[in-house]
Amino acid sequence: MKYDVVIIGAGASGLMCAATAGYRGRSVLVIEHTNKIGRKILMSGGGRSNFTNLHNTADNFVSENPHFCKSALSRYSVRDFIELVERHGVDYHEKTLGQLFCDDSSKEILRVLLTECEWAGVEIHKEVTVNQVQKQAQGYQLHTTEGKVQAQSVVIATGGLSIPNGGATPFAYEVATQYGLTVLPTSAGLVPFTLQPDLLASLKPLSGVSHRITASVGDISFTENMLFTHRGLSGPAILQISSYWSSSEEVEINFFPEFDLLAWLKDQREQRPKADISTVMSQKMSKRMAQILCELFSLSGNMADKGNAELEKISQAFCHWRIKPSGTEGYRTAEVTLGGVSTTEVSQKTMEANKAPGLFFIGECLDVTGHLGGHNFQWAWACGFAAGQAV
Repeated sequence: MKYDVVIIGAGASGLMCAATAGYRGRSVLVIEHTNKIGRKILMSGGGRSNFTNLHNTADNFVSENPHFCKSALSRYSVRDFIELVERHGVDYHEKTLGQLFCDDSSKEILRVLLTECEWAGVEIHKEVTVNQVQKQAQGYQLHTTEGKVQAQSVVIATGGLSIPNGGATPFAYEVATQYGLTVLPTSAGLVPFTLQPDLLASLKPLSGVSHRITASVGDISFTENMLFTHRGLSGPAILQISSYWSSSEEVEINFFPEFDLLAWLKDQREQRPKADISTVMSQKMSKRMAQILCELFSLSGNMADKGNAELEKISQAFCHWRIKPSGTEGYRTAEVTLGGVSTTEVSQKTMEANKAPGLFFIGECLDVTGHLGGHNFQWAWACGFAAGQAV
């Protein structure tokens, strides 16, 4: 079998690359090792696919080279993908913070991509494993479970290590290493925190409760909801900050972002001098949450008995709670993989490997990781388009 382009991986970036290359008149084969195409697309956004973000910029990505993603993002913008889904009649809506979701189902996004691939003449083969990518005088030869495949260009779009039961493998990193490319250490990103047993036991009654917070690591912070779970802490604010956290660091949690808690406590002392501190705090959070956190922070007694120094202590406890997670839930529940193929090894314009002409790396396998909220999909569309224009 001979093709101009073989793309390994039928996910978001791979399908976008395939359609783009096919429309340029290239003969394109997409190889997928599982029996399901676009599994992460279908899982995303609670089944409604948060397919991009109106506020997407290069600042929404974590990478050792923060400038790398700028070229691709500028050449295939959020507006470009919105126009694509609108052409296919997909109804969508904006949620908070510029996040765009399908009105109906994430199947709509996959339908758009598969229709584009069909129109562009792309072949897709499922349940085919690539065992070897071998450089030849002209292009590459792939040894697969369907036999040998010749290609002028090979695109690695197999993703990272997140959600292993969704088909994640280290294939991209193995190929990169084979061709002498640097692979940076990988770790789980956009992932819930686990907590030390004692703290977890104290917070266990709050499992399922959410509250708007600011989570901070160093000078990086995110203000969104946090969710208490039976394993630890989750929710958008926690997932976001997890991509910036390392195991030696503490995370600071402010339960009252954009609110002067100390001034309010002083006011409450005047208005409700006989009220217990947990009763007062239950005006600003659930009664159960107020009771458990006051107990955790060793706060008790009537408001009338609290001097300014003690009110300051209460404010500090709720606005500067510092915890040291025991770890994360790992790749099993992580939405993305941090690290991967170093961006110094590939062209920012084409995604082609510097040391291996005709070999391209796109998507999550690269050291480009987006924030929560549709940014990782926008990166998939942009880098897939960039490679598709070059192969």
